[in-house]
Amino acid sequence: MYKQRVVLNRFLANVSVAQRNLSYAEKTNFASRHIGPRKTDVVAMLDTLNYKSINELTESAVPKSIQLNRELRLDEPLSEHHLIEKLRKIAKKNEIWRSYIGMGYHNCHVPHPILRNIFENPGWTTQYTPYQPEIAQGRLESLLNYQTLVSDLTGLEVANASLLDEGTAAAEAMCLCTRQNKRKKIYLSDKVHPQTLSVVQTRAVSLDIEVEIGDINDAKLTSRDLSGILVQYPDTNGDVKDFEEIAKVAKKNGTLVVVATDLLALTILRPPGEFGADMAVGTSQRLGVPLGYGGPHAGFFACKQSLVRLTPGRMIGVTRDIDGNDAYRLALQTREQHIRRDKATSNICTAQALLANMSAMYSIYHGPQGLKNIALDVHGKTNSVKNALVAGGHEVINNLFFDTLQVNPSLPLDEIKSRAAEKKINFRYNTDGTIGISFDETVKSEDIKDILWVFKCELNENKSGDNFDSPIDSTKFLRTSSYLTHPVFNSHQSETRIVRYMKKLENKDISLVHSMIPLGSCTMKLNSTTEMIPCSFRHFTDMHPFVPVEQAQGYQEMFKDLERDLCEITGYDNISFQPNSGAQGEYAGLRAIRQYHESLNQHHRTICLIPISAHGTNPASAQMAGMKVEPIKILQDGNIDMAHLREKAEEHSANLSCLMITYPSTMGVFEDTIAEICTLIHKHGGQVYLDGANMNAQVGLCRPGDYGSDVSHLNLHKTFCIPHGGGGPGVGPIGVKSHLAPFLPGHPVISPLENDSQSFGVVSAAPYGSSAILPISWSYIKMMGARGLKRATQVAILNANYMSRRLDGHYKTLFKDPKSNLVAHEFILDVREFKKTANIEAVDIAKRLMDYGFHAPTMSWPVTGTLMIEPTESEDKDELDRFCEALISIRQEIQDIEDGKISKTENPLKMSPHTQAQVVSDGWDRPYSREQAAFPNFHVKADSKVWPTVGRIDDAYGDKHLVCTCPPILPEFD
Repeated sequence: MYKQRVVLNRFLANVSVAQRNLSYAEKTNFASRHIGPRKTDVVAMLDTLNYKSINELTESAVPKSIQLNRELRLDEPLSEHHLIEKLRKIAKKNEIWRSYIGMGYHNCHVPHPILRNIFENPGWTTQYTPYQPEIAQGRLESLLNYQTLVSDLTGLEVANASLLDEGTAAAEAMCLCTRQNKRKKIYLSDKVHPQTLSVVQTRAVSLDIEVEIGDINDAKLTSRDLSGILVQYPDTNGDVKDFEEIAKVAKKNGTLVVVATDLLALTILRPPGEFGADMAVGTSQRLGVPLGYGGPHAGFFACKQSLVRLTPGRMIGVTRDIDGNDAYRLALQTREQHIRRDKATSNICTAQALLANMSAMYSIYHGPQGLKNIALDVHGKTNSVKNALVAGGHEVINNLFFDTLQVNPSLPLDEIKSRAAEKKINFRYNTDGTIGISFDETVKSEDIKDILWVFKCELNENKSGDNFDSPIDSTKFLRTSSYLTHPVFNSHQSETRIVRYMKKLENKDISLVHSMIPLGSCTMKLNSTTEMIPCSFRHFTDMHPFVPVEQAQGYQEMFKDLERDLCEITGYDNISFQPNSGAQGEYAGLRAIRQYHESLNQHHRTICLIPISAHGTNPASAQMAGMKVEPIKILQDGNIDMAHLREKAEEHSANLSCLMITYPSTMGVFEDTIAEICTLIHKHGGQVYLDGANMNAQVGLCRPGDYGSDVSHLNLHKTFCIPHGGGGPGVGPIGVKSHLAPFLPGHPVISPLENDSQSFGVVSAAPYGSSAILPISWSYIKMMGARGLKRATQVAILNANYMSRRLDGHYKTLFKDPKSNLVAHEFILDVREFKKTANIEAVDIAKRLMDYGFHAPTMSWPVTGTLMIEPTESEDKDELDRFCEALISIRQEIQDIEDGKISKTENPLKMSPHTQAQVVSDGWDRPYSREQAAFPNFHVKADSKVWPTVGRIDDAYGDKHLVCTCPPILPEFD
């Protein structure tokens, strides 16, 4: 025993300093798992920067005038297991009743292979938006499948890769109408879902678009001033109406027709494209995505080919790579806000890629016949209930329907409500005394019996079952055209095939499971497993957004708790969770500002000052909010030109609405003048909108609400750990000071405000936006606690400065604080000189990084020809060094070109990325070795190599030969 102790003591004495510095708390606390660098790493990095402590570093980086100088007042941090236990208790405060409310939201069965392999899989949830297509071919293919699904079912030529929800899609469609024919009046059918009507009305007000709502048959379609009409098919009461003649009249007068519709219904109903629709919108939620108390869900948008260049959001296109092989990419990016700014077709930055992928896989899993069988089953059950209700003496108002009945009951309404409550059933109770009942694929025979019990009816067993006479069969509404004929929808109906297909696509993409994604301003940090687990809790997923609030007390408790924490972190007084993306948060915040000014009879205040370095969504959102953008110059050091700002504020003083500013600056520096800027704007009667994209550099160190900002959106998919999902979901709640709180978003069905009489309107279809993923941010804050959150911010700043210093001598960091020589949590590498010296541009470095196993930094923004790097706090020193070594190695390759050792046109950068097929080809004829192409430094090893599956993409070819659905498979001939 003595000898064993001696051996043990010797072993412990030789344990590395790094291991001995791992205290018990560091091993068990979540913050130590979220933050990448170990204590010894922090010491080493601080030594590189010549700082003695991390507090000293961040006190030098952040202006003293805005430093918080106290600890955040948050709860003591929870362990991961305690967190899950507590959140389960909160979730169970939600009462899961059977909801037949409809209104665009339906329960569904999420296939378990999709639930496990996409929804719960970090290989699918942690990817970035596919701006680097060579390492995003998997989700690009899946999104192309989604576009094909939408295009086929709607009968229209083109679809995009998703929008935020049905209401947003409808609003975007109506705005497209006005852009197309330059008219300023739209007509909305009063049978459109009420939340959709509200979102469209809200959008129209700020753009001075006249809105008329009523019976579509009363619309003056012969008027030449009508831009577009919006109808619902089937409508909000379940009726299937004929709009063919209406579409013909509209077309004669140049009026566009938008149809909000249901994809599942379109498997048996005639599609909108066949009766004259110009656009179709809706939600694909019922195709394999949980209800989640309203989101996130993928909205869809389809249109005629002639409208493709006005289409909002992202669109996947087919192009070719350097070897002539088919490849996928984001098409027509010149439409997007980052290029077009206030003239963009939309302000959409994150959409709903993850949920669109789920719906695409759901449709592939079931196949066209499987989808039709589900639709027929839902329709058959609806028909059976209709017959039973009529036999029981109730009036069913619908003549033709798919899944929804509008019932005029013969029983007193109070009695029906009482009996429904006894069975824990939710119906839609309309103001005219009728009751809406909507069915979905989860409805069982016992559910039908309970529904009929509520109405004191019985099911006629002889008239139920699979064989029934549908009222649609003998009408013009029956679909006769084929859909989803492409092999991808007809080859994966076994679980073996679908799982392999999902894994095949996943393997084509780089995500955070492979390596760091160092995107400036995008904050691709850890999305922990513990944070993600609650997203699958049944008491969060199986809840309709329009259930009575008393049934959603778990959600309400979480909302209030998260609002309290976010207000403490930001210094604001109230939070609205309705905006379901950062761009929607911008729009909502600006609309609140406008409504505030209008409440003071200052309708004329419409000027929005925006630095030219701002995100492209900023001017696009300002335009959507009805504001006129005035750009503000920046200085050579990246800071706002204060003289120009004072000049513009003075010039527009009488009409100044607000300033939109990002802090720390978009150039990655804490500007000393931020408080002075806020005071200046307030002096001229304006408000300060602070873009929350860079909040990850502020949490625990300073608070926007303290130094003068009036409103911010918070990118919960950045600072607060909701994953990017390959291009969405995102969440962009807004924090406001108390004077703006009365003007926050309301809702026509379930208002999130105690009094919404002064609300500017509605931005999302659901009252609380993407509620189902808010547990992620709630969990992150609860596990990190005040000290953990501050430490994360400090390490984010440390990591960025360490990388910038490590790359000194190889690359120039474009902007640093002139006093401290520090950056904030991100920094910009200036690579523009290489264009002159070696014919190398930022895009070449971005593509070459793929060969090293990395996603590129943010490219050519905010300064053209540069790379913007944000390492986040989650990446450890080894990973930071690995990325720096890759960039240093690339710099040496550039040097070889500069020294004439290799061609300026045929070199590893210009011909990157390198695929496995290229490297093993018999025809290798490049003036550098295969090893240099594929294994360029010692960090790139065979057992961890990430292979791009296509060579460099030809963007120009894709825009000239636009294909946005699955290309036909040509038959092979001998």
